[in-house]
Amino acid sequence: MRILLIEDDRLIGDGIKAGLTKMGFSVDWFADGKTGRQAIASAPYDAIVLDLSLPGMDGMDILRDWRKSGHDEPVLILTARDALEQRVAGLQQGADDYLCKPFALAEVAARLQALIRRRHGRLMPKLTYGHVTLEPATMTVTSHGEAVLLKPKELAILELFLHNVGRVLPRPLIEEKLYNWDEEVSSNALEVHIHHLRRKLGNDFIRTVHGVGYTLGEIK
Repeated sequence: MRILLIEDDRLIGDGIKAGLTKMGFSVDWFADGKTGRQAIASAPYDAIVLDLSLPGMDGMDILRDWRKSGHDEPVLILTARDALEQRVAGLQQGADDYLCKPFALAEVAARLQALIRRRHGRLMPKLTYGHVTLEPATMTVTSHGEAVLLKPKELAILELFLHNVGRVLPRPLIEEKLYNWDEEVSSNALEVHIHHLRRKLGNDFIRTVHGVGYTLGEIK
């Protein structure tokens, strides 16, 4: 899942990006309000972490501008403004959740996962398709009831497919969800990840739709 992070505090921003990346998220981080506001149109983000006190443009103004422009990506406000009226104002302007500093990274990740689930119409945290189950909170995977060890990119691809059961996902979309702007991607990287997933979860678990992309195989 690809996350847009707008946070001007270098220590906090670096910690969030590093921590979420280890959990399998792809994170684009911007420290300036105006640049962050424009970034939403540059990639298919699954959720956004937005600070309010930003240089260039206040986070509340950014949120208001996004919603007026029709952007409906889930937004988690992360800020030191903890007064009740400020929390209410953020929610009224279109925020989906609100978390005050200081915070625990695990809670940030859990709230993002909840927002993404709701966006995809899923109420239960567990993602299951056939013999494969993914627990997003712990990023653990089982196949036929047995634990399977996946690398971060493999986890990210699996979660993307499990959120899009029945859809054929084009290669460019998968790559946009999988990699942030800081990462250099080799031409066959996606094929390598798909190969590893098939080896670990079954050759028929992910099906190639030639000339289009990939989709989950039929449940047997």
